[in-house]
Order: sequence, then C-alpha cells, then structure tokens
Amino acid sequence: MVNVAFTDSAPMTTYSVASSASVHAPAALVYAIIADYRDGHPYILPPKYFRNLRVEAGGVGAGTRIRFQMGAFGSWRDVLGDVTEPEPGRLLHEYYPESGILTAFLVAPTSDRTCEVTFTSTLPRRHGMAGALERLTTTAYLRRVYREELAMLAQVATARA
Repeated sequence: MVNVAFTDSAPMTTYSVASSASVHAPAALVYAIIADYRDGHPYILPPKYFRNLRVEAGGVGAGTRIRFQMGAFGSWRDVLGDVTEPEPGRLLHEYYPESGILTAFLVAPTSDRTCEVTFTSTLPRRHGMAGALERLTTTAYLRRVYREELAMLAQVATARA
C-alpha cells in the first residue's frame, strides 16, 4: 500500500482499488500511450466517466499537470492532478492533492508483444458505517471504470502496434 501525505496532523489510513488486464502490444508502446496526455491518454478515457481533459503543464510523463472532470454517482467534479514517474517506462502516478487520491499505472512486459497493465487507486479511508459504504460503492465504481479504460487501452495499443 502507498502512504499518502495529508494536511491534517493525524495520519489517515487508506484503501486501494485495482484492476488488471493483459494487453497484446509491447509494454513500451502501452506505457507511452498512458504517459502521453495529449495524444495517448485522452483516447483511453471512457467519455461517460471523464470529460474535458486539459494539460496545464508538461504533457508527457513526469511534470505533467492535468485537469479534467470526472462523473460519478450522477454528478461531475473538477479534478486537478500531478503526474510523476517513480519508474519511468514502467510505473506512472497521478496524484490528486485536493482529495489525497493516488492512481498508479503499472505496465509489466510478459513477452515481446504483450504486457500486464494494472491500474490502482489508493484513497483516504473514512471510518465507521459511512466509510464502509463509501468504500463499497467506490470500489465497485472504480473497478467498472478501470475495466472500460483497460479495454480502450487495449484497443488503442493494438491499433498502434
């Protein structure tokens, strides 16, 4: 699990939601699509969940700052994210400072022409019944989003391979 820093004085616990898929394209190509926020990443975002992706700084990999709207549970919210690459070519992070959410994109080659891609979000965990309900609904929602996003990634990568 990834530790996420929060502005409060007390540390907050987190939970993670992940989804993986095998993609029939070289790992380097798949990673390049994810890391390119101008000509790659926009093509893997399901429009029913994401809209208005804008690059505010950078554009490819570390140092990129993005802004977009995400739709969930009947409403849309603005999201600002900063991109880092803890392992360039293999692991990319989007961190959303307002919510404290970290989303990781991991691309691991399985052969010359295929790779395993895992999307994982680490989110702040609220306690009590409200927190349990929130985790349940958010987990189901993010898994659905990630399945669609991974399917779109596979289509784009296969077409570009």
